[in-house]
Amino acid sequence: MRIALISDVHGNCFALDAALADLQRHAVDQIICLGDTLQGGAQPAETVKRLHALACPIVMGNADAWLLAEENDTAEPTTEQQREVRLWTLSQLSADDLAFIRSFQPIVEITLEERQRLLCFHGSPTSYSDILLPDTPKEEWQRLLGPYAPAIMTGGHTHTQQMRRVGEGLFFNPGSIGLAYNIFLPEDQFHLDAWAEYAILTAERGCLRLDFHRVPYDVEQLIQIIRSSGRMHANQMIAEYQRAN
Repeated sequence: MRIALISDVHGNCFALDAALADLQRHAVDQIICLGDTLQGGAQPAETVKRLHALACPIVMGNADAWLLAEENDTAEPTTEQQREVRLWTLSQLSADDLAFIRSFQPIVEITLEERQRLLCFHGSPTSYSDILLPDTPKEEWQRLLGPYAPAIMTGGHTHTQQMRRVGEGLFFNPGSIGLAYNIFLPEDQFHLDAWAEYAILTAERGCLRLDFHRVPYDVEQLIQIIRSSGRMHANQMIAEYQRAN
């Protein structure tokens, strides 16, 4: 079985299309999306249409849940700019689009081979807001994921491609489709990367293989999409792409 894991599209349908075009070169049995699908980018309506057509399982991410929250909900720490972008995102979505988001699942579980299972979530199996990074203390890794070993586990949220053994199990993060960046960059060097990240997990005859992918796309085309979208604070997002390209 070959499963493609995508995550953190964040309303960047241009990047999603680049990843899906690349995926056509690989024979996969299923695609699973690990959440944070629409909020933040310049193409929320286009993205929800594409994901709906894919008909793949989708995990509920923190940014997805925030779109469904009441306007005065303070559970998600945000800035005024993020709140303004959220309102613009909601203005681009229909009632059917919001119903589609409500169908996202907290956890998706797939049987790979015999007793081996793949557990898919956003942050951790118990919360879409939990953060797991390479430098997260091992005690935190064990607390959040140890009880689920020896499952193969995959989550998004941190926009960081990584793999880590957890007991007899394994965790990996496929990275971000639509908002790739290096989380360890100093704030004054922060920029967005012009590529879409995803991963393919292969389980065959008792063996596992994990492939990480980075698919470059034309950042000038994306900048034109952002500029013409009407997205709030578009110039700041454009500048974050231009710093590295």
